[in-house]
Amino acid sequence: MTTPIRKPGRVQAAPEHFLDSALVEDINRAGIDSARRGFLRRSFLAAGAAMGAGTALAQDGGAGDPNILILPAHSRTLGKPVVTNPYGQPSQYEANLQRRESPGLTRVGAASVSFTPLQGLFGIITPSGLHFERHHQGWHDIDPTKHRFMINGLVNNPKVYTMDDLMRMPSVSRMHFIECGANTAMEWGNVAVPSVQYSHGMLSCSEFTGVPLSVLLEDCGLDKRRAKVVLAEGADGSSMTRTISLERALDDVIVAWAMNGEMLRPEHGYPLRLVVPGVQGVSWVKWLRRIEVGDQPYATKDESLHYIDALPDGTFRQYTSIQECKSVITTPSAGQRLLDTGYYNITGLAWSGRGKIKRVDVSVDGGRNWRTARLETPLLSKCLSRFNIDWDWNGAPAVLQSRAIDETGYVQPKINELRAVRGTRSIYHNNAIQSWQLAQSGEVSNVQVD
Repeated sequence: MTTPIRKPGRVQAAPEHFLDSALVEDINRAGIDSARRGFLRRSFLAAGAAMGAGTALAQDGGAGDPNILILPAHSRTLGKPVVTNPYGQPSQYEANLQRRESPGLTRVGAASVSFTPLQGLFGIITPSGLHFERHHQGWHDIDPTKHRFMINGLVNNPKVYTMDDLMRMPSVSRMHFIECGANTAMEWGNVAVPSVQYSHGMLSCSEFTGVPLSVLLEDCGLDKRRAKVVLAEGADGSSMTRTISLERALDDVIVAWAMNGEMLRPEHGYPLRLVVPGVQGVSWVKWLRRIEVGDQPYATKDESLHYIDALPDGTFRQYTSIQECKSVITTPSAGQRLLDTGYYNITGLAWSGRGKIKRVDVSVDGGRNWRTARLETPLLSKCLSRFNIDWDWNGAPAVLQSRAIDETGYVQPKINELRAVRGTRSIYHNNAIQSWQLAQSGEVSNVQVD
């Protein structure tokens, strides 16, 4: 007995170029406030409406589709030769899929963020050219022949390594997600941004290649009796420095030179960066130049004053670097539009800084009822996992949510559960369940459901 094929629905993509230059200028003047949020939402919806004006399939009146009946030029002519583009590029028809900056988010572009277009990606690997960026003093393209990496502090034999030295050592390749601690930050107080690219796009997943830090520490004669932490330092203008526990440093931290099968891109730390699986992205120090082994946390600027969690009682939590279990539906998601009733594949991503994703549940009624989604392979530790679930939309309003559970048993919280502990003044580590509201018109928007 075969299963009947259900009528598939169609999804209209979220608009990409929804901000004109005048609006960007207004937003940059306004800064991060309610006006900016209003600008973003209104302009995004207007762009979506404009896109929807011509979405119906052409009716041929029985004459037949000319795209089938008339042989196209590419089927009748010689195509471009090999190495027309010595470094391959996406199709011109995919040019709108880009990482994008959120206007008004920061005052200086060299200390800003670009967001990964999660709504347009498949599987779990983020293409290097769409991997999100977060810089504190801009990025540089560093000559690898002049770059040096040092290990000092509580080691018996401090050493300086060249890139050639490092690349001759035993290497590993592992797939891990990286998420900025401020991902979803603007949603702490209320709905603020118009699409999953801006709400969750400080998230990417890649295959990283490098030498385990444990191998290098052993090579330098780690003082295991006194050592408690390591300090990682970058070579950019901000001299980014982060404390990492020795236990973690000896576990799965990698001194990496490659990403997705090629050398790191300059904006991702070329020629050398630290990979700290499961920990917020700021600890993945780019343009890595030094590891110092110490006996206590270093309390550097970006771990004592920044990247700390504001609590409702006015106190702050420090060194809360683990990215807790989290998920988000990427299709259907805000900015997209469902054009028909019928069958849809709800899909999204789940991840946890504490290990593997065990289960993802999906709700279409704002969390009253849940169904378990399919988890697609591979299912790896501290890596993105793709989930899918079938859904027949009957045209009624709906609220779509996903809820992830990791192998430790931790369950992704609702926004009101998280606020009960963390308040609304926080910036970092918002891992609340995300809600997308589907209107009867088919429009999908960002909404918060308690």
